[in-house]
Amino acid sequence: MPGKGVPGKLAARYRRRAPGEPRAVGYLYILPALAVFGVFLLWPLGQTGWLSLLHWDGLTRATWAGRDNYQALLTDPALRAPFAHAAVLLLFYAALPVALGLLLTAALTRFRIRGMTFFRTVLFLPQVLAMVVVGVAWRSILAPDGLLNDTLRAVGLDALTRSWLGDADWALPAVGAVGTWVETGLCLVLFLAGAQRIPRELFEAARIDGAGAVREFFTVTLPGLRAEIAVALTLTLVAALRNFDLVYITTSGGPGNATSVPAYEVYRRAFETGEVGAASAMGITLTAVIFALTMVVTRLVEGRNR
Repeated sequence: MPGKGVPGKLAARYRRRAPGEPRAVGYLYILPALAVFGVFLLWPLGQTGWLSLLHWDGLTRATWAGRDNYQALLTDPALRAPFAHAAVLLLFYAALPVALGLLLTAALTRFRIRGMTFFRTVLFLPQVLAMVVVGVAWRSILAPDGLLNDTLRAVGLDALTRSWLGDADWALPAVGAVGTWVETGLCLVLFLAGAQRIPRELFEAARIDGAGAVREFFTVTLPGLRAEIAVALTLTLVAALRNFDLVYITTSGGPGNATSVPAYEVYRRAFETGEVGAASAMGITLTAVIFALTMVVTRLVEGRNR
């Protein structure tokens, strides 16, 4: 019968498809997650983008601003300064922890150290602490009568004591040093996990060829940790740029605006000074910067892997 040929053709066509076809079914599985993502992330992001085009104090009627809020980010020193401070924190949150993590990993992979599990746990401990707890603890340590100054006085270095969080020249490096302490453990654990995947034969071959510790690091350890370095850089860059709680707890952006960072400035302008449009523009710009930097790190790693 003619009708029997139609089901046969359909069956043959579906047999030729790859496993998992039709692909539309796959989208049904991820639809709930996409809906949550859209409602709680994309929609608020779109609303923030709209607010960034307005002059609004959060209460009265908003007026159109257009590009004014974004132009102010380039012309107003008070709005540019938080991004400059965030750039400084990138050194403390990303560059130093990655460098220290690589240094420690090189040492721990070349020399056997007893108590490795305890050592790794202690260094990773800051990652499991709430940043509010970290901020309160370090605010006490860095106070004029805190542990750091007391230690310096005890060893006869009174000239080095100062109000670390109250000195405009030292407040930002002090906050950055806390970030280095927090992020170094994360980088070390990532690198140690990656180093365990590197074949031991490569280390042995390098040592047979007479490679010293430095050459072994650059020829074996560093290339083998490329993926882990990308992950560490991504996590630490994001942590540096979205830093809010540590600054809020320790300095509240002071003294003056010496430690003001974009995330804190967004909060201050939106909820304290009533500049919702400017705060939204800064938030959108910060999001774009984070996205751009993470894309650069990803592209660099993918390009090297190819």
